[in-house]
Amino acid sequence: MKVQDNLTRIEQEIQSACKKKNRSRSEIKIIAVTKYVTPERAREAMNAGIDNFGENRPEGLLAKQEVLGDKPVWHFIGSLQSRKVKTIIDKVDYIHSLDRLSLAEEIQKRANKQIKCFVQVNSSGEASKHGLSPAEVIHFIHALKSFDKIQVVGLMTMAPNTDDEVILRECFRTLKELRDQIENLKLDYAPCHELSMGMSNDFGIAIEEGSTMVRIGTALVGE
Repeated sequence: MKVQDNLTRIEQEIQSACKKKNRSRSEIKIIAVTKYVTPERAREAMNAGIDNFGENRPEGLLAKQEVLGDKPVWHFIGSLQSRKVKTIIDKVDYIHSLDRLSLAEEIQKRANKQIKCFVQVNSSGEASKHGLSPAEVIHFIHALKSFDKIQVVGLMTMAPNTDDEVILRECFRTLKELRDQIENLKLDYAPCHELSMGMSNDFGIAIEEGSTMVRIGTALVGE
């Protein structure tokens, strides 16, 4: 299936979710998650008009950048080991997985520019998921005040792999409520306007619940 055809279907679903909640389509960015596909397939997505790309491994990020260049906006969306920070830090625009002070310290030490970061939250409480518990998030945000290379632009979560809409909505609402609390603090270093939530199987629901960035892999570029 061509990426363009997939994108057309995804766009229809995004428009439908926006219409339901009276949201503007311009509020939502699609991040093409290209971790399982070839650089050529990623290029097809770029040619279809996608300009935000997400990778979850440093090696994958560098391989895709070699083919696509600096034109796209690059998002690192996987769990990031502190020792790998130096490999990617000046190659990315966003990191979606800030979840501990040791990682913040490494970003601070290695970055040559301010990095837009999402704090990763385990809003489902699953033991298999990375991220802070909702109760830890605001304390963590305050602890980042002295890190001038980090700007907290939003929160990120991964919902459970389920078709149960009630569980999905609860997970996304928890994140939005937290985001609203942090946004209301009006912190210069943590404006926290964005919500990175929703993937191939649940992005429509995520948008209905307030997502501003959806990370779509399989539904867009295939396996």
